[in-house]
Amino acid sequence: MDEKETLRVGAAVRRRRRSLELTLAVVAERSGLSVPFLSQVENERARPSRASLEKVADALGTTAVELLAAADPACTVDVVRADTPPGQDLRSPGGERSSARSLVRGHHQLHATEFTGDHDTAREFQHRNDELLYVADGAVEIEAEGRAHRLGRGDTLYLTGGVRHRWRATEPDTRVLVVAVAEHIDAVQDRRR
Repeated sequence: MDEKETLRVGAAVRRRRRSLELTLAVVAERSGLSVPFLSQVENERARPSRASLEKVADALGTTAVELLAAADPACTVDVVRADTPPGQDLRSPGGERSSARSLVRGHHQLHATEFTGDHDTAREFQHRNDELLYVADGAVEIEAEGRAHRLGRGDTLYLTGGVRHRWRATEPDTRVLVVAVAEHIDAVQDRRR
């Protein structure tokens, strides 16, 4: 098996196992592989052989090909240039133009997006995992948990997963960077309030 293909297959194995709500012990029993080996595979410290990957896939009710297709790219370095065009042109309710540009390409554990211009203040967000908002230029007002937070250039706001929030630019040409743990990651345990 190609090293590039299997390098990040562990994350796909973990996602599949967790989506089925299986423990490592159950997968080990079904596959005939050891718990320590499976843990190493999931944490990218061991690469399974083709035969081992097929055993894991069988234990997870899928195929090795599907696990490889769901694997994270082996590339660990990716540059997104400043002149990369925005992925989305947005319009605020008042008709002002804004844009959103992804700063991370592909399917990863972390997402980062740059928002420029005004923003739809009527839109409320609630993300499963934690996120950080950083004001690169301008100023914003963020409403979270019933409180308004005013942030200026260089300020950040951290939001725990599950917190409902909305935000708006309060100055022209505002740029906000939003960095968040990807939705497919089980980074946050069920938080009971």
